Amino acid sequence: MVSAKVASALSTIPSTQDQQQGYEALLNDVQFTSSPADLPKDLKAILDAIFESSLGIVATRSLTLYFVNTLKEIKSNETKIEVGEHALSVFQSQASSFEEQNAQVRETMATAYEADEEFLDAAKILAGIPLESSQRKVTNEDKVKFWIRITRNYLEVDDTTLAEQYLNKAKNLIYTVSDRDMNLHFSLCQARIQDARRNFLAAAQGYQDISFMTVIAEEERLHTLSMAIKCAVLAPAGPARSRALGRLYKDERASTLEEYSILEKMFLDRLLSPTEVAKFAEGLAPHQLAKTSDGSTVLAKAVVEHNLRGASRLYSNIGFDALGLLLGLDGDKAEETTARMIEQGRLVGRIDQIERFIWFEGGEATGEKGSGRSEGVVGRELKRWDSNVQGLAEEVEKVTSELQLVYPVSIALLYLRRRLTLSRTSWRRI
Repeated sequence: MVSAKVASALSTIPSTQDQQQGYEALLNDVQFTSSPADLPKDLKAILDAIFESSLGIVATRSLTLYFVNTLKEIKSNETKIEVGEHALSVFQSQASSFEEQNAQVRETMATAYEADEEFLDAAKILAGIPLESSQRKVTNEDKVKFWIRITRNYLEVDDTTLAEQYLNKAKNLIYTVSDRDMNLHFSLCQARIQDARRNFLAAAQGYQDISFMTVIAEEERLHTLSMAIKCAVLAPAGPARSRALGRLYKDERASTLEEYSILEKMFLDRLLSPTEVAKFAEGLAPHQLAKTSDGSTVLAKAVVEHNLRGASRLYSNIGFDALGLLLGLDGDKAEETTARMIEQGRLVGRIDQIERFIWFEGGEATGEKGSGRSEGVVGRELKRWDSNVQGLAEEVEKVTSELQLVYPVSIALLYLRRRLTLSRTSWRRI
């Protein structure tokens, strides 16, 4: 029910000489004179009265803009949302004539939803703003701003599918935007989507690039660097992750962060203990602790693969069961994990299923599929022995060639004398 004071004012305005001025005065007073409980009803009644009056389209547009500005000044988020929904339904009947008012009301409602942490509702209400229209001019910067805002709201509720859709729209126009803050938010959204989609290597690179931007505070730069380390740790073990860990390890700021100890051990291929892993897991986001299709978490899988690479640095060969004990798995699971990493080119070695042994190659995998499989026995000592023998043979051949260049006749005579000696020896035996 409309308050008595507003009802009385609305009944007298049509009889006044300047109705527009009367409505503006009423809008100025209503937020101070109406009680919090009556304010939503009073604002709805005023808006309805404006449209019911025969003021003409120009005056109605002016008054509705005045109404929207009044709505923005109200402190109650509930009132903004309730009145905003009513206003949108009223504007819908003449949508083409009140596109600007519709957009401003939606922005006001989105701000209220965001303040109440209703991010999904905020994203949906913003998505209804028309950006292609002949009635209102929307610049590329404004479009990118809307799309990034929608993306950030969807990311708050972990809806990466819709978030990526709107970020892709912004991607087509971001190159035309020179605003540093806008480009920063775009890069951050991109990194967060890659993080949520478990594309951890790309996310780590994105977070680290953001951590170098001087437009944000030092505390925020360190936070994004911390996120970069977390993503690099969660990435699948292999040459690409080793390069990412190397970039972060060489960053002087990394030593001040809590994640530095696990970063250092991973970069140096040292084995991780369950206590260290549990402590690191406390700082991860929920999506980073989600379970994969095989029932293990992303972190657990990353740690197993890392420890497997660490074991390959310590052992020339190891049995399935012994490796499983080291990794906290059963022997068959340890074999399966090793086979997958070798096949994907993230580990170099050979599996003997009959003897239930894994032979590790000392070199670094290339990361190309199928490049991790080695042929034959790949013991380090045997490899080193073959290399030494080959080197010695090459040196003897080099010395012989040098002697022949300096003493060509003597070498030829020596060769002939050796052949004659061998012939006499053979003749005597006959």
